[in-house]
Amino acid sequence: MKKLVTIITTAFVAVTAAFAQGKIETHEIHSNVLDTDQKYNVYLPGGYNPEQHYPLVVLLHGLSDDYTAWQERGRMDWVANELIASGECVPVVVLMPNAGNADIHAYQNGYFNVPGWNYEDYFFKELLPAVEAKFNCGGSKGQRAIMGLSMGGGGSVVYAQHHPDMFSSCYSMSGWLDNEKREVWADIPEGSKFPATSNSVAENSAIKYVKKATPETLEQLRSVKWFVDCGDDDFILYLSLDFYRAMRDARVPAQLRVRNGIHNWEYWHTSLRMALPFASRNFGR
Repeated sequence: MKKLVTIITTAFVAVTAAFAQGKIETHEIHSNVLDTDQKYNVYLPGGYNPEQHYPLVVLLHGLSDDYTAWQERGRMDWVANELIASGECVPVVVLMPNAGNADIHAYQNGYFNVPGWNYEDYFFKELLPAVEAKFNCGGSKGQRAIMGLSMGGGGSVVYAQHHPDMFSSCYSMSGWLDNEKREVWADIPEGSKFPATSNSVAENSAIKYVKKATPETLEQLRSVKWFVDCGDDDFILYLSLDFYRAMRDARVPAQLRVRNGIHNWEYWHTSLRMALPFASRNFGR
């Protein structure tokens, strides 16, 4: 009887450990580049051990959101916990940086360098190294993936284009991949910071980057696994299609999914369920 109890207890402990729930923590870093303190969220998988090394997923939010969006609106911890428990995703650390605010006119949004706000420099020179050292994660191309929605979808693609040696995969959800048609934005108040955001997306067009890439650059892009995901009724679906077409013309392999949906959290919640396993499959490359 005692032996049976011991076996049951051991099995219970093993199952409990396997389904341990991950958690999201909020941290802050001082940026010399931005001359301010910046908050970020980080997801730590269940049973996180600081002595163990973990792959890193960078998960970017969209315009008018901030570092809390993927937790509060996307419930990414629920999704990650489920996928890790089922074996569809390896235990990962997920970084959710802050690159915006609901007031897009009073606060600078975006992942690129703009006058007076060199966000891309901050991300690669300060935030990413600090997070990887603090949480013992990432550290190499085969141990990093990047993904995001809308503005963050575009940001993830451009970051992977600028640094193909740093990311094993990139997953764009409803990506804001270009902004050549800037005339769609109207009623911009005087002194708004939004034009700088708008211009930075146009200047960092992911589509034009592929079209203008040299053979050497295209070969580097082929070392990244690309996935483009957008709803069939999304108002910027054409950008995902244009980007995918440019990649095909340049012979850079990429996957494309156009599913039922629009530009909203219902769609991105389901996107994350595909994106995390996609990243997981490509770690170690």
